[in-house]
Amino acid sequence: MIPDDPRLPAAFLQPGTASFADFIAAQAPDLLPGRRTLPRGNAGDLAPHGTTIVAMTFPGGVLLAGDRRATMGNLIASRDIEKVFPTDEYSAAGIAGTAGLAVEMIRLFQTELEHYEKIEGTTLSFDGKANRLAGIIRANLGMAMQGLAVVPLFVGYDLRAARGRIFSFDVTGGRYEETGFHAVGSGSLFARGSLKKLYRPDLGVDDAVTVAVQALYDAADDDSATGGPDVGRRIFPIVHVVTAEGGHRVDAEVVAATADRVIAGRMGRPDGPVAPLDLPGASEGGLA
Repeated sequence: MIPDDPRLPAAFLQPGTASFADFIAAQAPDLLPGRRTLPRGNAGDLAPHGTTIVAMTFPGGVLLAGDRRATMGNLIASRDIEKVFPTDEYSAAGIAGTAGLAVEMIRLFQTELEHYEKIEGTTLSFDGKANRLAGIIRANLGMAMQGLAVVPLFVGYDLRAARGRIFSFDVTGGRYEETGFHAVGSGSLFARGSLKKLYRPDLGVDDAVTVAVQALYDAADDDSATGGPDVGRRIFPIVHVVTAEGGHRVDAEVVAATADRVIAGRMGRPDGPVAPLDLPGASEGGLA
């Protein structure tokens, strides 16, 4: 029996839902990102926006990577923003859209997963995690209609299926499982073109890191809102890998060395490596 605590409302001491977001919606809805009142009009140009995120599966796991630029209209609002976050031991999310709301949304999602585990004594399934994130995004629809949209990319290692998985979302909370690779954000069109050229289902982790850096480089080459490797400031993409052993951020020195090799290769071939045609007699391309 939990003793009464005069400092807390009774609702905080009663058994209830395993959803932290539902609990906050009932007790303090003004704290949720999507429940705040905005003036009429489009507020999108007033807030920094994060841009390109890429993801790909490989045998034994999944990789998520993001560039470091945030923009506000035609201005660079930040050169070193972090857009890739672990959400629990076996999952991670990358954010594209309104940066402040997106970070707050991911923190809410992290708490949602932790709260569920504490209440239920077990972790959500990977599909359950994707569904919970879809609900949080759906609650932000009013903000999205005023230009403050958030569109994350969610990845993780599914312990039941024993493989890496990728989910994308739209602003209404619709969720879509992607096969092999995907990209979101303003540079995603160019990043996906690069991934189509370089991705293979049998990539090792090191090659997957190289492909991700190549894709973000191509996105930055054609999209002004995506930041390429900043050699002068030594600012490089953030790369997160999730396997059956859990998730971890790829060491900054490893990403920097990969970016340096990619940049050196672009000095001789500005448009990047040529993919093999997989036809008899066709010349072989490369990743580096």
